[in-house]
Amino acid sequence: MKIGLDFGTTRIVVAAVDRGNYPLVNFEVPDGRVRDWFPSVLAVSGDRRVYGWEALDLHGKPGWTVVRSLKRWLKSAGPHTEMAVDGHHLNVTEVLVEMMAALRHDLLRASTLGASTAERLQVMLGVPANANSNQRFLTEECARAAGFDVLGLSNEPSAAAIEYAFRTSDERKSQSRGALLVYDLGGGTLDISLVAMGDAEQEVLVSDGMPDFGGDDFDELLAQLALNNAGISKAERENLTMAERFVLLDECREKKESLNPNSRKVTVDLERVRPGWKEISIPVDAFYERCRPLIEQSRHLAENLLAAHPDQSIDTLYLTGGGSELPPVARILRETFGRHVRRSAYMRSATAIGLAIRAASEDDRVLRDRFTRNFGVWREADGGANVAFDVIFPRGVPLPRRGEQSQRIVRTYHPAHNIGHFRYLECSHLDPAQQPQGDISNWDEIRVPFEPTLRSASDLSTQPVERIGTIGAVLIEEEYICDTNGGIKVRISDKASDFSSEYRLARWSRNGKHGKKR
Repeated sequence: MKIGLDFGTTRIVVAAVDRGNYPLVNFEVPDGRVRDWFPSVLAVSGDRRVYGWEALDLHGKPGWTVVRSLKRWLKSAGPHTEMAVDGHHLNVTEVLVEMMAALRHDLLRASTLGASTAERLQVMLGVPANANSNQRFLTEECARAAGFDVLGLSNEPSAAAIEYAFRTSDERKSQSRGALLVYDLGGGTLDISLVAMGDAEQEVLVSDGMPDFGGDDFDELLAQLALNNAGISKAERENLTMAERFVLLDECREKKESLNPNSRKVTVDLERVRPGWKEISIPVDAFYERCRPLIEQSRHLAENLLAAHPDQSIDTLYLTGGGSELPPVARILRETFGRHVRRSAYMRSATAIGLAIRAASEDDRVLRDRFTRNFGVWREADGGANVAFDVIFPRGVPLPRRGEQSQRIVRTYHPAHNIGHFRYLECSHLDPAQQPQGDISNWDEIRVPFEPTLRSASDLSTQPVERIGTIGAVLIEEEYICDTNGGIKVRISDKASDFSSEYRLARWSRNGKHGKKR
């Protein structure tokens, strides 16, 4: 069975592929209710760990600590990254695999999916448009380790564009063919994508975003405002346990999500957090003013993206994601974009539906996506006097569709050092001199023996990198492959011999299992 899975910061939403329809999957909740999402939460008590609805049902219970927003750990996590929960150190990768496994269990045994327990679940996974290669790799690997059959990854705003195209195909036939600007504000990230809308295919022209802005930040702002108005001291705030902090942010999330354009005040029950604290009422205008600077930043981002592409006019600015439900988001965007702003009818589920549509597409012609970051490597310049950033895959390179040949870039040279010391990074932007700026992700470093006598060394980190002049008999080829999911592999070979090393690039490249001699 094929499904689309939107792994959100607050909620995981799943849509099924059912004979041309893409219904949301509902889950049976411990209290007997049915909900169309699965919580991205973990509950810890000693050595016990539970996830999802079972975990959420434990918040406030003695001895249990609930942790939310697990997706935010993916951005910088590696195989050995740990998170501290009440004195316990948990491996982030193991936690994410276990949460995916709990999701799969509930999909097969406690949901409306209708799949047998022996059935393969083929999944199209959503990732933020500006997710780095590390986050993409971990998302895919954790899902596979949990028992899912991963069809591929899709950028979340691109999936929302697919849902929009599917739902409005008849309407668009009688309209002009301007571009779609997808504004996807989730619990932890904002992605904005400019998408050209065709009859049978959508093409992502450019994407940008704010990787650390989402609905969680609105919860935090409301929590701080409530604590301020209640006169809670700095010492008391710093003394909050993880369990109390979870209850505080969960209370603020619930009250934030209950707001509508006619709301005049928001009431936060701080007694849920700690006995003796009181209920506090806040004018919504005061809360919205706290949120305005972040929303303004996102509006400027959308304006700048369009200003950089003056040849594109937009028909619609399409609002999706749970964070976009906050009333001032649409209001502030309308100050610039006016009638073009359109809220999705499926704010929290458009991405999952679009992922399911893409999962159902055998030939993948429904979408042409692009590489959303600049990937490259530092190299020596000016005879070793300087370093320069060599951009291998620039932002905006079209990603191959399934079945198409991968993007391939080759660098060939006679090396001047005994060891190749490769320092890779990804960045969101380049300055006028083509140097990295903006959101930067540095990967672990790779060392490859160029000098043939070093190729039997077990640990190159103990060997000095020395300039030895050109090794004339050695001809190094770096071959970079970018796949349909935006993942990158590199093969570094000596074309004059049978030596090569291959790596799947991520934060732990030096520890990867791909290094080998051919």
